[in-house]
Parts: sequence; structure tokens; C-alpha cells
Amino acid sequence: MSRKKRTKRSSQRGIYILPNLFTSANLFCGFYAIIAAIQGSFVESAIAIMVAALFDGLDGKIARVTRTVSQFGLEYDSLSDAISFGVAPGILVYLWALQPFGRVGWLGAFVFVACGTLRLARFNTLAGRVSGEYFVGLPIPTAAFMVAATVLLLDRIGGAGASKHVTIPIMIYVLSFLMVSTIKYHSFKKASLFKQMKFNMLVLVVLVCIVIAAEPSISFFLMAFVYILSGPFTALWFRRKKNAEEHVSDQPENTPSEESL
Repeated sequence: MSRKKRTKRSSQRGIYILPNLFTSANLFCGFYAIIAAIQGSFVESAIAIMVAALFDGLDGKIARVTRTVSQFGLEYDSLSDAISFGVAPGILVYLWALQPFGRVGWLGAFVFVACGTLRLARFNTLAGRVSGEYFVGLPIPTAAFMVAATVLLLDRIGGAGASKHVTIPIMIYVLSFLMVSTIKYHSFKKASLFKQMKFNMLVLVVLVCIVIAAEPSISFFLMAFVYILSGPFTALWFRRKKNAEEHVSDQPENTPSEESL
């Protein structure tokens, strides 16, 4: 075995500090979100989950850009995600809105945690087998972000405290189903998106940041809501396109022959 191959193999087994620091920050935010939810600070818990989602996105981007992806990092990231985006939002949404619904409420919180964990397990088994341009099923950070954004939105509209909206259990069950579904969502993992940017796109990003700064609760909710809807709508569009192409291919060609002309 050559020296270059030994170096490459040892680097794959190594533990890289920088991306795992961001993963640790993700885990810390998830743990803090649980503590805040238990203490009744639902807004602080929601913000902590959103910050955890930010760190979760950064650790993957940094690992890919710096070429420090490792099996340890992937496993550590999945375990942290199970806590920050599974257990933390499950406890938050139960204490905030599902507790008055009794068995339906705590079962909804459990289903959310279970489906999120199953989503992470499937992601690990499919790593390297599917295209990195899309996710199979709704990513668990997005589902948790949607829960947190809903908490902030309703707090912005109706004031602080727990919520008893009947739409919350429905949302939790729908998010749980989308996580374990086979609906594809765009991953935005291309490193080129962060290396080069057109001027018009830069202006659009600046405008989006201004809107988020002006109304963060509404902006975050709309962003998560649009991304969640993009999966089913894209799947329906491709299915209709495929059915139309198959219908056209099944049609007989009624072109006149040269003799009839």
C-alpha cells in the first residue's frame, strides 16, 4: 500500500475539529431548547431550535468545502439531529399545544420523534446511493424548523403562552408523514452555489435578508411552509408530465402515406 493511500484512509477515519464543533453547537442548542420548553419559555425554545438548524446546515457545508467529511462526523451529526430536531421539537410542541388533546396529543409528539428518527436512519443507509441534489422525504431539520416557526408566528399574532389550536396536531401528523415519505426535496448541497453568485441573485438575497430582519417570525414561517409544499407540488407536476408523455407515446401516428398524397 502506497503512502498516499494510507494517508487518505487515515484521514477518512480521523475526527475533524471544525465541523464537529458546529455539530456540538447544534447539540447544545437542542438541549437548551428542551430545558427552555420544560420551563415554559416556548419562544426561547423555538429560537434555540432555529439556531440549531443554522449550525446543522453550516457543519455539513464546512465539511464538504474543507473536504473533512468523516464517518464519525456523519454519525455524530445524526445523533445530534435526533435530539435537536426530534426530541426537542417533540417536547416543545407537546408542552406548547398538544397537551390539552390528551392521548392524541402525546401520540402526535411521539410519532413526530419516531418518524424523525426513522428519517435519519434511512438517510444514513441511503448515503452515497442516491443523488446529493435531493432528499428522500422531508428533512428533519426542516420539520423542526416549521414547528419552531409556528410557535414564533402564533406568539407574534396572539401573544405569549401555550396554544390550543386544533391545526397544530394536524400539522404534526402531516410533518411526520412527509418525513418518512418518498417525496423528494431539493437539498441545495452544491458547493458552487456558495462560491459564485450573480449580481441579481445577490440583490435578491439582500432583499430577503431585509424582509427577514423586518418580520422574522412571518418570514421564517413562510420560508419553511413554501419549502415543505415544494416537495408534494413538484412530485405531482412530474407525475402529470410523465402521464402526459406516456399518453402521447401511446397515441398511434396518423400520418398520411406518400401514396395518398
